[in-house]
Amino acid sequence: MKQAVGIVEFKKITRGIVAADAMCKAAAVEIITAQAICPGKYLILVAGDVGAVNSAVAAAAAVTQESDRVASFVIPNLQPSVIPALKRQGAPKTLRALGGLECYSVAAAIVAADAAVKCAPVTLIEVRLARFMGGKAVVTLTGDVEAVTLAIGAGRGAVPGKVIDSFVLPSPHSKLGTVIF
Repeated sequence: MKQAVGIVEFKKITRGIVAADAMCKAAAVEIITAQAICPGKYLILVAGDVGAVNSAVAAAAAVTQESDRVASFVIPNLQPSVIPALKRQGAPKTLRALGGLECYSVAAAIVAADAAVKCAPVTLIEVRLARFMGGKAVVTLTGDVEAVTLAIGAGRGAVPGKVIDSFVLPSPHSKLGTVIF
């Protein structure tokens, strides 16, 4: 089970590729994603033990300049359901209440998702990353109405000023689950 996630976002795609190589060589981490995102940036997400993730993020910093990076940090003690949601492996068969958070950045969405699932008994559906979305990211989750409402509030509170919009649908139409994920 992965305990931490490291996030490094770059202004230059080429610097991101160089950093991804250094991160893999520096520590035994799982690459969740390493890809170009909108608008012309490069995102690397790695998971693993806290020490390994810290080493990988430090390796990225060592082979790039600070001016190349948009964001770089480690979230230790990540709630275990966040990683499958990042991989788009969390869509449930049925929806109960549906909640969503749209954030200005991938980093904000991951922090918000972690706070949401730690606050209330909800199921993360997905943390959709900034690809084809103008650099934004969206968190979706489901559960009882009260739990979803609490989770959305916790997510918003974890990243003040970084949430564009949010919603809670107490009773989403059954067809919605087949088209939004």
